[in-house]
Amino acid sequence: MKNTDFKLLVVALIILSMMSISCTSDDDGNEEQSEQQIISQIENNLINGSWRITEFFDSGEDETNHFVGYNFIFGANGVVTAGNSSSSYEGSWSITGSDNSDDDDDDTNDLDFNINFNLLNDFEELNEDWDIITQSSNKIELIDISGGNGETDYLTFEKN
Repeated sequence: MKNTDFKLLVVALIILSMMSISCTSDDDGNEEQSEQQIISQIENNLINGSWRITEFFDSGEDETNHFVGYNFIFGANGVVTAGNSSSSYEGSWSITGSDNSDDDDDDTNDLDFNINFNLLNDFEELNEDWDIITQSSNKIELIDISGGNGETDYLTFEKN
């Protein structure tokens, strides 16, 4: 797939996901879910089980292999633990509305998945306030577009 085609696909996915995240409705179909209800739903999905990184592109470079074998546990207390058979790392995580984060976006429906590992290794590359492209009980796809140089990073977690 050409780089231009890939970018168009990503833009289309972002638009579709933002429509599905920000405009879900309750059982009677008349009211939109509040931002806090959506955040709670995503948090509940994440704290239920362990996750693995199935895709990590950093500035166009596929770096998924740096996280093969690591399982991520997102705790209700805001602590994320990443471990494999020989190493374990702790960081923090949260989901916020864009008005509560460092995003430059004015869209209050934009949600950020914040990850921070205070480490000087591959996990440092995950430190970001990621925009949520899509989310379900088994998968969450994230994107970050750098404000400085416009480079795009992609991160996908899937439930084990």
